[in-house]
Amino acid sequence: MLDAPLRAFFLWISNRRWIARVALRTPLLRGMALRFVAGTTLDQAAAAVSALNGSGASATLDILGESVSDRATADRAAAEYVAAIERIAADELDANVSIKLTQMGLDLGVDECLSVMRPVTEAGKRHGIFVRIDMESSDYTDRTLEVVKRLRADGFDVGPVIQSYLHRSRADVLALAAERVRVRVCKGAYAEDEEIAWHARDVVDRSFVKLSRLLLDADAYPGIATHDPRMIEAVERHVRERGIGQDRFEFQMLYGIRRDLQRQLLQRGYRLRVYVPYGTEWYPYFMRRLAERPANVLFVLRQMVG
Repeated sequence: MLDAPLRAFFLWISNRRWIARVALRTPLLRGMALRFVAGTTLDQAAAAVSALNGSGASATLDILGESVSDRATADRAAAEYVAAIERIAADELDANVSIKLTQMGLDLGVDECLSVMRPVTEAGKRHGIFVRIDMESSDYTDRTLEVVKRLRADGFDVGPVIQSYLHRSRADVLALAAERVRVRVCKGAYAEDEEIAWHARDVVDRSFVKLSRLLLDADAYPGIATHDPRMIEAVERHVRERGIGQDRFEFQMLYGIRRDLQRQLLQRGYRLRVYVPYGTEWYPYFMRRLAERPANVLFVLRQMVG
């Protein structure tokens, strides 16, 4: 199987800034990325969200960017998120926002990150818009959960993402479920050592289903983030067996991926939220999407040539 080497390759180049600089100037790569990215501006992203809302889907806006190393850049990113929240409210869009904390200065320290985040969470609270805190590599898991805990203690409506490939995730989910924190569960898309994360697909899948069941049983309105029909079927069986209503959770998918499955879920009456990324810093995000499923390379190329 070539998937494992290809996955490792795409994850490796996702962190190579010199390759990113070349990619940003390459029309072919930019064209491929637009399959998964809604554009480079807020206007383009808002138009994509409006179209999704018209189809019956909700959305979450993500301004692409990460690994910020200075306060001024983090503050600019936060201001962009405030603008996105204000736009959601002004246009009455069915959407929230998703944020990577390294874009908000997490590498400068938790307290600094919380200070940067304050205008964003205050805007979310002012307009009743939920703020999702994305999870990054395992180096950031503890700090990310600390930020979530402290923001919630201050009365802000935020919730994290938990990755099913991490060994620690069951304990994290149990703690979050006990507080009925709104969690998005996904499989995980970063390169991690085997001491930290499972690599075998079947083990990651089983963990994903178990975590989803825990959150569903806790009535914590989880976001079940998957494009895998087997995972969706497992969730459907569980909610039928437990009598859990379709209004008590939502499926979540990425912009531009499995649109056929997105339509099917909406037709079956499920809630669906589509993750809509936008911005100029699309390169790391795009490479992680290819790493998750290297067959996407051929898929996107086929779409581009007709």
